[in-house]
Amino acid sequence: MTARLLQRYRETRAQSLSFCQPLAIEDYGLQSEPFTSPPKWHLAHTTWFFETFLLKPFLEGYASPEPRYEVLFNSYYNGIGEQYPRPRRGLLSRPTVAEVRDYRASVDAGIESLLAETQHPARQDIVARLELGIEHERQHQELFFTDLKWSLAVNPLLPVYTDAVPTADPEPVSQSWHAFEGGLVETGYAGDGFCFDNELPRHRVFVEAFELAGRLVTNGEFALFVEDGGYQRPELWLADGWDTVQAQQWVAPHYWLQRDGEALEYTLHGPQPRRDHNPVCHVSGYEADAYARWAGARLPTEHEWELAAAGAAAPHDGVDSGHYHPRPANGSGLRQLYGDCWQWTQSGYGPYPGYRASSGAIGEYNGKFMSSQWVLRGGSCVSKADHLRPSYRNFFYPPDRWQFSGIRLAREVQS
Repeated sequence: MTARLLQRYRETRAQSLSFCQPLAIEDYGLQSEPFTSPPKWHLAHTTWFFETFLLKPFLEGYASPEPRYEVLFNSYYNGIGEQYPRPRRGLLSRPTVAEVRDYRASVDAGIESLLAETQHPARQDIVARLELGIEHERQHQELFFTDLKWSLAVNPLLPVYTDAVPTADPEPVSQSWHAFEGGLVETGYAGDGFCFDNELPRHRVFVEAFELAGRLVTNGEFALFVEDGGYQRPELWLADGWDTVQAQQWVAPHYWLQRDGEALEYTLHGPQPRRDHNPVCHVSGYEADAYARWAGARLPTEHEWELAAAGAAAPHDGVDSGHYHPRPANGSGLRQLYGDCWQWTQSGYGPYPGYRASSGAIGEYNGKFMSSQWVLRGGSCVSKADHLRPSYRNFFYPPDRWQFSGIRLAREVQS
């Protein structure tokens, strides 16, 4: 168990650094909006997590290489103490990238020493926190890509993070609908491995019969909504959504571009032709809801989505595929459940019945965000493959567009 866990730790830490290899040194401090974080900060914060929740409480005689990092790289843990303001993370030219890498190496050495203490009286807590820290860093690897993409896109040069991986372009797949009887069903994580606390406890919910679309909404389908004046029709929008459209002057998904009459979208592979049968992505919950209403459908609830996905495999490598953009639907049945776009649901993010946050500052990880956000399911092209599971719950505010978020439709059973 310890050897496998240590290997996962090493692999995760190494992969975070490997994702930075295509960056120029100037890219490490990019932060174009307050809700994003620079690559350097992600490298440091994930290290801070291991130091704060493992080395400081459990490794006897541990001394931080730089005590001031406790404030600089604390994200939101009020139980730990003060935090450097999130909107100003991009102003931290110091510590340097080299110093952050040294910080990572120092903490890695401490973790190795801590795990070598096989008879530590808090061994069970150490293992549980190490597992959480690994998965926390994997979540930040996904945020690394979404934050970087948002920041690179403000540059008129539209920089390329890395070249696209050549893939075959399948034939367009027509939309299909799949019926589910519903009833009293169990939802939540059911396995023996790691899961986040917001996936628990497993419990029963009643789900009415429904139908779920067989694939994600495409660029071509969403373009019809745009051409039909979807962004100018208040009757299609929730009140807060319409206010956001007006305030932000939205007229299309965030990364859609027009250049010399050609429809493009910005990707981490640079500007690419906007293919009609690729999934539309980087849409907000408000845009997803408005499109669904325009299409005569609705967004699924999170329990509908999980019921439909529970019997489906997740044949996707996620971020490890090296293709950092959603791909067209392929095959038959329920497609694109995992690993292309996070799929907005109409469900508000809240605790499951019987949920209890962990005690202490580590209990702030998920629980305190269970308000005013919507649940997304399915994972994206920059998610880790082992995060692509039916019970995984992501959550963002409905105006948010910087994630790889798309649309899957649902509707009542058609007679």
